[in-house]
Amino acid sequence: MVRIGYTMMTEQAGPRELVEHVVRAEEAGFDFSVTSDHYFPWLAEQGHSPYAWSVLGAAAQATSRIPLMTYVTCPTKRYHPAVVAQKAATMQLLSGGRFRLGLGSGENLNEHVVGGGWPPVDVRHEMLEEAVEIIRALFEGGHVNYRGEHFDVESAKLWDLPDQPPPIGIAVSGKRSCALAGHHADLLIATEPRPELLDAFDRHGGEGKPRVGQLPVSYDPDRDAAVERAHAQFRWFGNGWKVNSELPHPDSFASATQFVRPDDVAASIPCGSDPEDFVEAVRPYAEAGFTEIALVQIGGESQPAFLDWSEKTLLPALREAFA
Repeated sequence: MVRIGYTMMTEQAGPRELVEHVVRAEEAGFDFSVTSDHYFPWLAEQGHSPYAWSVLGAAAQATSRIPLMTYVTCPTKRYHPAVVAQKAATMQLLSGGRFRLGLGSGENLNEHVVGGGWPPVDVRHEMLEEAVEIIRALFEGGHVNYRGEHFDVESAKLWDLPDQPPPIGIAVSGKRSCALAGHHADLLIATEPRPELLDAFDRHGGEGKPRVGQLPVSYDPDRDAAVERAHAQFRWFGNGWKVNSELPHPDSFASATQFVRPDDVAASIPCGSDPEDFVEAVRPYAEAGFTEIALVQIGGESQPAFLDWSEKTLLPALREAFA
């Protein structure tokens, strides 16, 4: 069975609300949860961006069953990888072993805030590979010294380590990231249902490992309202990762998407309240070979209604379709 997850999207709700939402997602029966890790929202209309790791710590204490995961953290600019390792180990302890560390090469939108410029993609991949090496070394215990092209670590040691370190996922979008994930990750992360990404992951050592996708949805009994909300807050989604990773500010995303129409958004994001539309949107991920799909309900204020509907209607329909 394909596992169905819930996304705490930090760009569209405040910290207390995000914790309330994941508590309700656990009650509704979602199989796992993921959390974005942003400094800025994609668009000003989304209106939020609290510190994801504080939200995760609170969620770990407020829930008891549902797995938690970053989707994804960039461990190269805004955070040093030694600090990411400490945060992830602490989260694994707080959650009782329910945490997975999702990593990626990042977006200019969030990482530019610490200065130093935004590296080209090949350098970002080099930095990510070094970061994963550092994190894994720290998870092993003992003192770590590291001299890399991009990072140094001076006699670091994690004093609070879980018995089992958190599994590491790596986000992929092309050949280089798939090779990196195949060699270094315990699971694959992607936002597009492209079978070639999974094939490349398998060729480089990822065969048999979980692969986690993500899908935006816009539930509302009024389909026009669902389309309007999706257009207002998620019209950036269709830009593609090569664009989304480079733009530096929500105003940049607003300019880049000024000619995107509501109908364009509705063509790629299921909107309304017909569960079959949502099932058909999930199907390409399941057929490509994804083992887990995290849904992103668009709009912070719409979460309670979406979660109630998911418990009664959507989750049963998805489980019937993909059992």
